[in-house]
Amino acid sequence: MTPKLKKLKNQVIVITGASSGIGLVTARMAAKKGAKLVLAARSEEALRRLVAEIQQEGGEATYLAIDVSEPTAARAIAEKALATFGGFDTWINNAGVSIYGKVEEVPMEDMRQLFEVNFWGLVHGSLEAAKHLKQKGGAIINVGSILSDVTAILQTIYSASKHAVKGFTDGLRMELEMDGAPVAVTLIQPAAIDTPYPVHAKNYMEREAKHAPPAYAPETVARAILYACTHSERSIVVGGGGRAFISMEQWTPRLLDKFMETAFVKQEKADYAPRPLHQNALDKPMGNLEERGNYPGHTRETSFYTQAVTSKSPVLKTALAVGAGLALATWISKQRQPSGNGYRTVYPEGYDRTRTANRSQLGSAATASSSHDFDGNSHDHRYSEVRRDDLP
Repeated sequence: MTPKLKKLKNQVIVITGASSGIGLVTARMAAKKGAKLVLAARSEEALRRLVAEIQQEGGEATYLAIDVSEPTAARAIAEKALATFGGFDTWINNAGVSIYGKVEEVPMEDMRQLFEVNFWGLVHGSLEAAKHLKQKGGAIINVGSILSDVTAILQTIYSASKHAVKGFTDGLRMELEMDGAPVAVTLIQPAAIDTPYPVHAKNYMEREAKHAPPAYAPETVARAILYACTHSERSIVVGGGGRAFISMEQWTPRLLDKFMETAFVKQEKADYAPRPLHQNALDKPMGNLEERGNYPGHTRETSFYTQAVTSKSPVLKTALAVGAGLALATWISKQRQPSGNGYRTVYPEGYDRTRTANRSQLGSAATASSSHDFDGNSHDHRYSEVRRDDLP
């Protein structure tokens, strides 16, 4: 059964992780579109102020300060929605935490707690939402990451949790479709987003964490999420840079490995000392209505790629698919050239292939190879685009 999704102004939307970053921006944007909101996070003071802000601007919202890692949290959120608004139409599982550091140096209890939030919190929320929506129809939107397909070095446990999110989301979608349930299940896969994510992470590195480029504004993700509230989509990748990383993983995985080991590992470290280890959102609430984070570079305020894949125009979607395929084919052909026995990798001039320890040279090659993304821009290119916001 094809889900019939309401217009935003007629929806009640549940959002977890609403006290900062993507969840906060999505809540504010949805409220301006007329949606009624049920907001959940651990930071009660932040939620109280956010609900007051929304109500002052004429919106309707309620909140529940709760930890989604608790098995009973999802039921409590659903009961809050039922008691306040008589139910809900869309459930957005956005709450998440992260850890930076070598996996061998991260305590097992931290790994387990991250999965309790990122994976099991999402599982509980999805199943509670499905139970409610199977009867009336609606949408479940799970915020994964491009790291649902790619693994970021020094973010191994976070990447593993997002891989698990993708596996669960895909399986739930298929089972609901098989049963004929009128429920859309969408995976949102953001690239690096300029939110407090790095400074909320538990950081075992010797320097403060930051995003590797390119980074996008949280509004780009919020628009994709709200699009999924009204359109049944399997998944949406946010940011052409993220699409490029996923394509590298699919087509040239060893080159991506080397890029991670030589270039990316440097780009995700700031040039100053880390904050004290105890200052992290894994161990305590940190959301305080902050939308942006510590990204030092140019934040891309929009993504042509994501605008195209969420466009109502089939011509634009087809053109994007063809253009992306041609761009990827061209890129791969430049990395692999014919030799007498098949194909060989193109190394930079002067690179000694017998010296596997010469990582700085290979890093330069990988960085140059991945300098353009599916938005058609180099990672350090300054550009602007006309913002499109045609949400119903």
